[in-house]
Amino acid sequence: MGKLNHFDEAGNAIMVDVTQKDVTERIAIASGQITMNQETYETVKEGRAKKGDVLAVARVAGIMATKKTSDLIPMCHPLMLTKASVDFEFQDETCTILAVCTTKLSGRTGVEMEALTGVTTTLLTIYDMCKAMDRGMKIQNVHLLEKSGGKSGHYIAPKE
Repeated sequence: MGKLNHFDEAGNAIMVDVTQKDVTERIAIASGQITMNQETYETVKEGRAKKGDVLAVARVAGIMATKKTSDLIPMCHPLMLTKASVDFEFQDETCTILAVCTTKLSGRTGVEMEALTGVTTTLLTIYDMCKAMDRGMKIQNVHLLEKSGGKSGHYIAPKE
């Protein structure tokens, strides 16, 4: 385990200097899921929620969040993303919606925090829009699936 790079020798919090890093194409993919009762799940899946198209709003919220990550996470660099997307998969047997956020850029530092922020905001937006129908929804398993580019190379999360 290496030293934590967001602290200087005196233990002060710092933003990492990435000036000397190479510009490379960097891609990160993060996922998470929200589980809900069957009635709420079917309402969202069929686009019948009273507040509107839950998944369309959640997708836009997730994409917007990727662009605001450095405003939320103190030591994140502001990044000029070239791609941010959110996709959904339905798991009927468990009334679960899986959200997947992909972020991409050519730059000196990674995009995994942006992907994680995007997917988390997507799931929180689903919760917000559906809480009147189901306050027992569970957001779970938010994690980095894959990251490529940069000095640390290619990471793929182990299969569970």
